[in-house]
Amino acid sequence: MKAILALEDGTIFHGNSFGVEGEIIGEIVFNTGMTGYQEVLTDPSYCGQIVTMTYPLIGNYGVNFDDIESAKPQVKGFIVRELCKTPSNWRSIESLNEYLKRHNIIGIEGIDTRALTRILRDKGTMKGIISTDENFKFEDKIDEIKAYEIKCPVQQVTTKEVAHYKGNGYKVALIDLGIKQNIVRSLLKRGCDVHVFPAWATAKDILEINPDGIMLSNGPGDPKDCTEAINTIKELIGKKPIFGICLGHQLTALANGANTEKLKYGHRGCNHPVKDLAKDLTYITSQNHGYTIIEDSMDKNRMEVSHINMNDGTVEGVRYKEVPVFTVQFHPEASPGPTDTAYLFDEFIEMMKKHKG
Repeated sequence: MKAILALEDGTIFHGNSFGVEGEIIGEIVFNTGMTGYQEVLTDPSYCGQIVTMTYPLIGNYGVNFDDIESAKPQVKGFIVRELCKTPSNWRSIESLNEYLKRHNIIGIEGIDTRALTRILRDKGTMKGIISTDENFKFEDKIDEIKAYEIKCPVQQVTTKEVAHYKGNGYKVALIDLGIKQNIVRSLLKRGCDVHVFPAWATAKDILEINPDGIMLSNGPGDPKDCTEAINTIKELIGKKPIFGICLGHQLTALANGANTEKLKYGHRGCNHPVKDLAKDLTYITSQNHGYTIIEDSMDKNRMEVSHINMNDGTVEGVRYKEVPVFTVQFHPEASPGPTDTAYLFDEFIEMMKKHKG
């Protein structure tokens, strides 16, 4: 069926729909990964967003049960240049089209994703709409598109109750701000006993289990909206070793008096170069975020930059001098992407070992 993608600046793309028919408004972003579309679709950090894949052919290996990062797709819509109709992979259980249809997600294919990406790169992330309405008129929708906001996304994607993944090693309290399951898998692989808490858990709730360490997960939206979690982190700092990823990285900085800002078009994909300043090595990382810590707002007596983005120089990691806390903006658990920076989980284990005595 014919479909339209319209951006808030009035740019119109014509293509064909897949998944379900209908109409959806969201924030349009782009991901530069060549593979991993299933992990992208199920990453809670994409809550409220319509994702464009820059790689031209998507869906060629179908969908399986193993590569999901949450129970269902989290995106509002999906944009591709060409949808593969005949996937081929021994693990595939259904096509991408069937998967999105089953989960009531709208997709559009056959548009010039290269042109769309250049627009978003030059003008910045924009709101937009995908519609299969044959009588669609942009002027009737422009006010609704511009008024769209991603409201309380962390509350939408966090676990509703505490979950326990048993292990024989260090006890980790993991605050779920929109967690990717590979964070849990990465901890379990290292023998950790993992307790997953909702985003609204209090410091008292978390400290009651007497964890050896605390992890702060990735998640969607503007970090400044997470005032409850910021206050909880303030209470936890100095009590236990802390390791934060993505949104958890930003919230820890805010809890320490630093500031954040929205990037023009964000970092999304599994091919972003990041330099570890201590090791003097550059790694290729998986990323998915639209906000960054403002380096000049950091208290240099208590915080130091540990990693930087080699494309734009933004802060990719922070170590805290007075307390056992470190955080990174990228995803060391990957999925999708390289596992070059998985060593950070090992550093977290060593930190817990040191402070457990």
